[in-house]
Amino acid sequence: MTQPIHSTPRPACPVSTIDPFSDAFLGDPYGFHEELREIAPVFWLERYGVYGMARHAEVQASLMDWETFCSGRGAGIEDFAKVKSWRPPSKLLEVDPPIHTRTRSVMSRILSPAAMRQVRETFTARADALAEAVVAKGEIDAIKDLAEVFPLHVFPDAVGLRSEGRENLLPFGNMVFNSFGPPNAIFRESVANAKPVVQWIYDQCSRDMLRPGGFGSQVWDAFDAGEIDAEEAATLVRSMLTAGLDTTVNGIANAVYAFATHPEQWRALRDDPSLIRQSFDEVLRWEAPVQTFFRTTTREVEVAGTTIPEGEKVLLFLGAANRDHRKFPEPERFDIRRRPIGHVAFGAGIHSCVGQLVARLEVELILTALLKQVDIIELTSEPIRKLNNTLRCIGSLPVRFKPLAH
Repeated sequence: MTQPIHSTPRPACPVSTIDPFSDAFLGDPYGFHEELREIAPVFWLERYGVYGMARHAEVQASLMDWETFCSGRGAGIEDFAKVKSWRPPSKLLEVDPPIHTRTRSVMSRILSPAAMRQVRETFTARADALAEAVVAKGEIDAIKDLAEVFPLHVFPDAVGLRSEGRENLLPFGNMVFNSFGPPNAIFRESVANAKPVVQWIYDQCSRDMLRPGGFGSQVWDAFDAGEIDAEEAATLVRSMLTAGLDTTVNGIANAVYAFATHPEQWRALRDDPSLIRQSFDEVLRWEAPVQTFFRTTTREVEVAGTTIPEGEKVLLFLGAANRDHRKFPEPERFDIRRRPIGHVAFGAGIHSCVGQLVARLEVELILTALLKQVDIIELTSEPIRKLNNTLRCIGSLPVRFKPLAH
């Protein structure tokens, strides 16, 4: 049995024996989410010796309050103030101001709306060509033939990465997101799969490996300007190569799954394509690619009547918050006409996902391309889940695209 991370005395709040990193939980979390939401606003996860929050109000408030619920001590289960992590901390996810202010401003400028407008035409052409290919094929695995193919082509191109070896990016990202959880069997397997590719990933982050003018090269331009140091530059490029891919792959996969299982919603989107952007927010709410992140308390704080001491790890259940009936009526229902304002799939506050504009652009263009060609999306067999300590993943998604009659 996994031992608690530290031996804090049992707190004066409801205790849960649920293991949020078990195969059963990760494979189908929603029943567990309901149980955790209804226990209390704040609860104690006995298996790991950490606090948890699963209701929308408390999760969102904690994400917004970076000074109390800090990221600089790790967005995973490890507390960087107490243990030396086996991996270098993210210079975006796992730093707080003033460092975060510096690195975030660089990345926000590089991945700005203006930058998205510059790559839109190229991304659109690739989306249209890919949609045409998969529709012509008819029956596909929407993961290997679509959700992985598009982001692995267009985003590394925009970063300025060479073509050879891009297949290494996904096992590395899978390992990184697994590392935010405990060192369980899922994590150990991902480390074994990623071990051969780690050096390749690190090599790609150096200036001389990146095409001039790409997003990666622009990070190094910020180093030249004295905005960031060399270590931060390399780490920020590496962050783009991980966080910029896995979450988008799963966003596309979850969108296809949502529309395959709700054909009436696909018809509604075909009838009104102006709902594409709103529909992706509903996908994010209904099936959030990032399910959890940890924070660490920097002081004693009271949340909904529970006092959490300083130096405690708190697991925030983003996926559970997005299905909290207190915030979203009929939360289990996937409805593209819903306006899911306030969902926390991209986080909230200063640490909200800096690459979300890229993810939104890619999913919008894929859905637009499919709408031009696809009448109905059908599951041909049950999806196979891929378990990850942080992400909501599908390993295989067999679907049939029935083409529009022209």
